Amino acid sequence: MSLSVALNSAQSSLSATASQTAITSRNISGAGDASYSRKAGIVTTLGIGSVRVGSVQRATDMALFLKMLGATSTAASSQAQLDGLKALAQTVGDPENDTSLAGALGKFSAALQTYGDTPSDTILARNLLNSAKDLAGQLNDAQAVTQGVRQKADGDIAASVDQVNSLLAKFEVVNRQIVFGTVTGADVTDQLDVRDKLLSQISEEMGVSVVHRANNDVALYTDSGVTLFEKTPRTLTFARTFGLGPGSAGAAVVLDGVPITGPTSTMPIKSGRIFGNAVLRDDTAVTYQRQIDEAARGLIEAFSEGGGGQGLFTAPGYPAATGLAGAVRANPLADPEAGGSLARLRDGFTVAYNPTNDASFSGRLQQLIDGLSAPRAFSPAAGINPTASLTRYMAASASWLEGSRKQANDVSDYNNTFLERTSEALSNQTGVNLDEELALMLELERSYGASARVITVVDTMLKTLLDAARP
Repeated sequence: MSLSVALNSAQSSLSATASQTAITSRNISGAGDASYSRKAGIVTTLGIGSVRVGSVQRATDMALFLKMLGATSTAASSQAQLDGLKALAQTVGDPENDTSLAGALGKFSAALQTYGDTPSDTILARNLLNSAKDLAGQLNDAQAVTQGVRQKADGDIAASVDQVNSLLAKFEVVNRQIVFGTVTGADVTDQLDVRDKLLSQISEEMGVSVVHRANNDVALYTDSGVTLFEKTPRTLTFARTFGLGPGSAGAAVVLDGVPITGPTSTMPIKSGRIFGNAVLRDDTAVTYQRQIDEAARGLIEAFSEGGGGQGLFTAPGYPAATGLAGAVRANPLADPEAGGSLARLRDGFTVAYNPTNDASFSGRLQQLIDGLSAPRAFSPAAGINPTASLTRYMAASASWLEGSRKQANDVSDYNNTFLERTSEALSNQTGVNLDEELALMLELERSYGASARVITVVDTMLKTLLDAARP
């Protein structure tokens, strides 16, 4: 090998090693970033003994990446539903706790039974009135919590829509850079990492399907097939409903004029945070609202006198069922603080059950006790047994809610575990192994040093030859 060939070979090796060192440094810097994919320089031979880094390759596993996107969407949707059900479950609470709906019902039932045993005791009458107020208050609170859950879900949908629109705008910029860089032969591996990170963030909000095209271009569709991005992003719109009430329906999310949530959607999305919150707002919370409304209606009817709702429990707007849980209250005609009389609990409100004003009269109270356990009809739209006693109906509602929460918790745990395992598998395939990169860096340093020494030796030999050639 001539000295010039040896020199060119060493110089090209030095340049290639420097390029590989820069790539390895990028890998080491990105080792802690879950969205970073490992890069590798592809060395090619140029003529006799010359080498260079011809291109940079990025570690990928498209099948695992797409599986991870799907897992991200399902995990986000199940978590949104679980969070809402946890909030709703607080309305049921511990039956031993008087501040829960179940506890308030138990306290009221016990107070009614105790007063029925000693109807002349005004202290027990006061205790019954207070427990009736507490029970009505718990139903009021249950509606407030339920509508709060719906309102929060509506707000979260609005936030998700804004997030998707923002991410799509960034996605468009990065995608154009990737296509242009691919056409011109530039290194676009870092931009591909950024685009994949944006895809991951979009998939948290809604299920997406990715279609790869020429020059590293991609098109995005919802998991139901509606175009989300094709050269340019499509716009999501959503009109948030403030003051969402028991009888109010939430608005649909619309993608480029096509509803993708709600009963009017012909191509509804199937996963993602938007989907989870839409199910929570329009299905789960609405069903529970029907149940507590039916419980309030049953409570009013069980203690009514002549069907007019003017018994121990009453509500403005009765017998209209929607929102009844938030309107039910203990009848103020029995409250001395409101100008009423405790005796009405025993003797009746609009019907004179005790015309002789007998202090030991318990006939009406016994009717009320029986009314709690008497079967009655409830709306089948509430999703639980439509024929049951009031106490059993409220117990069935609590059981339905707890069962829904537990099922959602199990589904969420499974989806989160699946996402974790999928992400781990993807990281093992495409992520950076810091130990390997540090070992490679040492090899590159040795290679760089060897090439530098060759250049030094060749330089010395050339200098010796030149000195010998001088006269």
